[in-house]
Amino acid sequence: MKTIKGPALFLAQFAGDDAPFNSWASITRWAAECGYVGVQIPSWDGRLFDLEKAATSKTYCDEITGVAKEAGLEITELSTHLQGQLVAVHPAYDEAFDGFAAPSVRGNPKARQEWAADQVKKALTASKNLGLNAHATFSGALAWPFVYPWPQRPAGLVETAFDELARRWLPILNHAEDCGVDVCYEIHPGEDLHDGISYEMFLERTGNHARANMLYDPSHYVLQHLDYLEHIDIYHDRIRMFHVKDAELNPTGRQGVYGGYQSWVNRAGRFRSLGDGQVDFGGIFSKLTQYGFDGWAVVEWECCLKHPENGAREGSDFVRAHIIRVTEKAFDDFADAGTDEAANRRMLGI
Repeated sequence: MKTIKGPALFLAQFAGDDAPFNSWASITRWAAECGYVGVQIPSWDGRLFDLEKAATSKTYCDEITGVAKEAGLEITELSTHLQGQLVAVHPAYDEAFDGFAAPSVRGNPKARQEWAADQVKKALTASKNLGLNAHATFSGALAWPFVYPWPQRPAGLVETAFDELARRWLPILNHAEDCGVDVCYEIHPGEDLHDGISYEMFLERTGNHARANMLYDPSHYVLQHLDYLEHIDIYHDRIRMFHVKDAELNPTGRQGVYGGYQSWVNRAGRFRSLGDGQVDFGGIFSKLTQYGFDGWAVVEWECCLKHPENGAREGSDFVRAHIIRVTEKAFDDFADAGTDEAANRRMLGI
């Protein structure tokens, strides 16, 4: 067993135009003041990080790492959630997702997809330059508009979608292998990889690629009414990253999992700050520790009620309280009688 590292904070929800959230130096100092010892970087946010430089300059990566160390922090991972989303976009979502792309490729799905794949590859190279071994992303989605089987799906539709999804990701996964970095897909509604079964469908089509792994976030499983503890039992050897995020599902006689098109605050299922939702984090930390997960516990703050700065400060203490320092000896060692093989045979009557 190994002790989980943390607490760490995903910076995507905090980056902004006002201090201390508008520069790498100031946001790392703020995160450290909140009690964090690690930070996960959104690679698309130029206020904090220059992806192009990081992919080409080890010196720049050393400078970024140095600023974090001055604040008492480690860089845990890079994220390409937004770029990964654009590796596969169904035409129904073209306009909605265009804003994630560089202006030069908007309105051009083919160019946007090529840009997105290149962005993820650059982030993997940058991860290598930073000395990281895991990377967070989304899979994108071609089949998501057909997630509910009405109207009846034509035979082969989903299979074709997953064949294409794997075709697009295989060159990226191979680049990840060259970099020695795991691609960790956040299993998330809105992505074709949104539960265990869909992940398995993708994994099979990549030839069980060693770099096609998981980012585990229980909040997305609560909202799907999926058993998030058994999920760890099944996929622990593929879980390489961990977002610590809370959620609650309170179905009523009027709405359930689908939410009735309501805003987040009015949905039956909604994200909450740590400790305010229904996730059994004691069970999660116990299972991840049992299976030897030695990655970072990264707080991803998303809450429809609480202020983000309060959520961040409370989150560091919450994670610290849940990290299990693994034992180096058995609890009943004090009762060891010190028997040997001969004694064992006598005790068995043989």
